[in-house]
Amino acid sequence: MKLRFLTAGDRGLMVELGDEVDLAINRRVHALARLIQAEDIAGVEELIPTYRSILVIYDPLILPYDELVERIRGLATEEASSAQVRTVTLPTCYGGEFGPDLEDVARHNGLTTQEVIDIHTSRGYPVFCLGFSPGFPYLGGMSERIAMPRLENPRTKVPAGSVGIAGTQTGVYPSETPGGWRIIGRTPVRLYLPERDPPVLLRPGDVVRFRAIDEEEYREIARLERDGRYEPEIAYGGGEGE
Repeated sequence: MKLRFLTAGDRGLMVELGDEVDLAINRRVHALARLIQAEDIAGVEELIPTYRSILVIYDPLILPYDELVERIRGLATEEASSAQVRTVTLPTCYGGEFGPDLEDVARHNGLTTQEVIDIHTSRGYPVFCLGFSPGFPYLGGMSERIAMPRLENPRTKVPAGSVGIAGTQTGVYPSETPGGWRIIGRTPVRLYLPERDPPVLLRPGDVVRFRAIDEEEYREIARLERDGRYEPEIAYGGGEGE
């Protein structure tokens, strides 16, 4: 595994594993992050995986820079177990008030709305990284058959739980924010709750699957969520998600 090490201030080390957005590179990013986390290196305070790199926040008074680089270089030669990879299934109601752009996505790609739904729910999506707003997952691996450009004029309010498409990526808005992604559905599962520990449901390196539901099931899950009685659908395993 070819690595590039860059300083990031006086407490940061950037470990680059490639120079493009690529599924194989991103999988290596999360595999290495899991190895570093499992090693529980004294002085390492936080890991922030991105599309192609890991930002390591550390205490240089405990762990010198050169020693940290060598520890990570050594770990990069090891095989990372996929046993800890989680697959999180998000029940999603597509179209109508929950997915105002579903028909546009279908028309743009010469498909029916049901074909868009079938394609979108047919595979698992790796969480490349989290960003934009707390808990927002950038999900890779979406079929080009349902790809769609962002809106020319972003919406000022996108409801929490909205499932969107931008280019060949898909994602979920954890809270109500402005946004320019094409909204095709909505999940009642809350991805971000400040009072929860941890406050975000998804983690970088997880795999997300979408399961189509009707409006009645959406309302029922939303009610369970409000009452604090909904258990997210989470499985542990290989992590390919395909």
